[in-house]
Amino acid sequence: MAKLIYCPVCGHTLGERVEGGRLRKACDNCGYIHFVNPVPAVGIVIEADDGLVLIRRNHPPHKGQWALPSGFVEEDEGAEDAAIREAKEETGLDVELVELFGVNSFPEGPPLSGIMIFYRARVLGGEVKGGDDALEAKVFPRDALPLLPFRTHREAVAQWLAGHQPAGVVSSERNDDEGKDFYIRPAELNDAQEITALLALIPANRGLTRDDYRETILRLRESVGLDVYVAVARQNPPLVVGFIAMSVVRSLTEGRGIINDMAVLPTYQRRGIGAALLEAAMRRAERLGLNTLMVNVERANDRARAFYESLGFSSESFLRLKIR
Repeated sequence: MAKLIYCPVCGHTLGERVEGGRLRKACDNCGYIHFVNPVPAVGIVIEADDGLVLIRRNHPPHKGQWALPSGFVEEDEGAEDAAIREAKEETGLDVELVELFGVNSFPEGPPLSGIMIFYRARVLGGEVKGGDDALEAKVFPRDALPLLPFRTHREAVAQWLAGHQPAGVVSSERNDDEGKDFYIRPAELNDAQEITALLALIPANRGLTRDDYRETILRLRESVGLDVYVAVARQNPPLVVGFIAMSVVRSLTEGRGIINDMAVLPTYQRRGIGAALLEAAMRRAERLGLNTLMVNVERANDRARAFYESLGFSSESFLRLKIR
């Protein structure tokens, strides 16, 4: 996004100053302060023929990929009106909103920080066809839903699937967490897209560029001494809802495991997934005969630090030289 250079009120060049605990663009001439707030958007979970209506996107980001019908709320309409309008424009369907399905946020973009309001809807009429920002619209059976590119959309679909899963259905993947609605397994190459999306949830990663993410995928595929585990929700299709990455460093006399990145989807937090991921890393560290397992708390917020401490991690002091 283009950076604001001139004051929109008086036209003077903007400076910077701390307001409300953050460094913000501000005008020394007229006193204007530029606040960057999340934009509101709506997503529509349209049920049809025991499946969901998806649209194939016509514009970046993720042009050509399937997603839920969605769009930004106009200034002169309510969120419910926006949801009905976007459904009609992108799918050709007239819908009735059944319920407020959930509220999520995407501070990581793309490209703007926003708040996504999801509605569950049923079809009243019309014909399924792509329009406006959609190349195509199609009803997907629940057992053939594709992997959606947007994190908030994946979480909404996972929530919908959890409420529509036939009784007795369990994942065919290896089960290390009997009785839970998720399981932990080593990461696979085809998890790369979901892991990079989770990486964007970590505030310290907000400045990563596309090149940075390409390098991240290369490390995931090629790095020796890097162990990555994912948490997968028990649903069909499965959804990666969290991950943890542990780097192994060995000296002449001892070995250390370093956890630099761990994230769990917001709607799946407080379910024990973070603890299960850390336990997987600790079991791996024991199998490798490591002496110490460390967490980079500089990348963690206060809640995460308290979580690590509750699991037995303690503060240690190291002399450090930052190279870059």
